[in-house]
Amino acid sequence: MIDRRMFRNIDFWMVFAAVALVGIGILVIGSATHINTPSDDRYWFVQRQGMFALLNFVLILVMLKFDYRILGSLGNILYGINLVMLIAVMFVGQSALGAQRWIQLGPITLQPSEFAKLIMIISLAHLLDAREERMKSVWDLLPVAAFVVVPFLLVLKQPDLGTSLVFLAILLGMVFVAGIDGKLLLKIMGLGAACLPVFWLFLKDYQKSRLTVFMDPNVDPLGAGYHIIQSKIAIGSGQLFGKGLFNGTQSQLNFLPENHTDFIFAVVGEELGFVGSVAILLLYFLLLYRGVQTAKNARDKFGTLLAAGITSMMAFHVLVNVGMTIGIMPVTGIPLPFMSYGVSALTTNLVSIGILLNIQSRQQKLMF
Repeated sequence: MIDRRMFRNIDFWMVFAAVALVGIGILVIGSATHINTPSDDRYWFVQRQGMFALLNFVLILVMLKFDYRILGSLGNILYGINLVMLIAVMFVGQSALGAQRWIQLGPITLQPSEFAKLIMIISLAHLLDAREERMKSVWDLLPVAAFVVVPFLLVLKQPDLGTSLVFLAILLGMVFVAGIDGKLLLKIMGLGAACLPVFWLFLKDYQKSRLTVFMDPNVDPLGAGYHIIQSKIAIGSGQLFGKGLFNGTQSQLNFLPENHTDFIFAVVGEELGFVGSVAILLLYFLLLYRGVQTAKNARDKFGTLLAAGITSMMAFHVLVNVGMTIGIMPVTGIPLPFMSYGVSALTTNLVSIGILLNIQSRQQKLMF
């Protein structure tokens, strides 16, 4: 049984935000897919997303029974499992849309790179916790960077540029919280910016096209720029209050690609309008704020690092996904947490919430 005292300390603001986002996401997925899906499978996406949401909410309750510090002792084992999963994708993974990212397990298609992000946070938190007070020079950072670079390159090889960039966001957020010298962090970021021209040489042609049309989508309006153009049309047409669920023309008439996954926020903008979009962004703000508070008030450094990594991951996802739908970020294929359709992403995000609740419930003092 779950300790009743622990249950009383549950962060209900975080629970409210997560449940609301999942619920709204299921509604919008239903709206985005009900016309373009055969009648026999019209509610397939909704049923699947809803079923895994319920399973994960049950998993969260189970997760509250154990102390999150157990994860620290499993850090190295989890890191090894992470590498095995990502390497397995190279040999037995399924390909779609020009990438090899998925593994089929019976009726379920899993994307190991989604789970890899959370596993990386756990294992990196364990590593940084053990390296306390050793983040003052480049030499101190080299083992940490090497630790992250291996799964980063394996994901980049799939290729999955968006998810690989999430690893860098997690790394920056966690080393900042770990106490890295501010000047050193700025130097590293400057060096990274200076290396961008070299990084460009290793990008695939379609990735280069996405970055090019980011500056001007009309360079290739029917090709690489099509997603951005249609997304901006959808969001703009929603105006203040939107056209209503199931009434969006861009999404319902299939002008908007990937409308139930990467571009689900464009459906929100068209059908729920500016007001609905702002309401959803406020829910994300609440969730991220509570994540920051959880990191701040954690009872130990490992808990702080764990919460910081999860919050960094979610913040990067929201920033990039919403940014690409409104044209201020390149299209990178990063899903919107809790709302985009996808079993692997939903599970990763809800398990992350379970870990945050676990950390928060064991704080000495609950503060809003």
